Amino acid sequence: MKYEEIKLVNNEVGHRFELTVEGYTAFIDYKIKKDKAYLIHTEAPEELKGKGVAEALVEKTLIYLEEQHLKLVPLCPYVQLFLKRHPDWNRLVAE
Repeated sequence: MKYEEIKLVNNEVGHRFELTVEGYTAFIDYKIKKDKAYLIHTEAPEELKGKGVAEALVEKTLIYLEEQHLKLVPLCPYVQLFLKRHPDWNRLVAE
């Protein structure tokens, strides 16, 4: 599932990107400094595991970062794994 119909929420107060599916919220903690977004930690509730929500969350987050002209610093192991599986997104990784 890609979850195209579900909107990514940038919770600026909580410093996290959120995707709510079936009443549960998956999120990526982040920090933004200048033109770089540091993705720190990805978490999906147990109820959403195995449904592709974390992958959709990362993809929507990367689309958002690209639209905002931000470079990516992938500190989160899940985001790093996503980049290995989808190397075309490495275009966003900060040098």
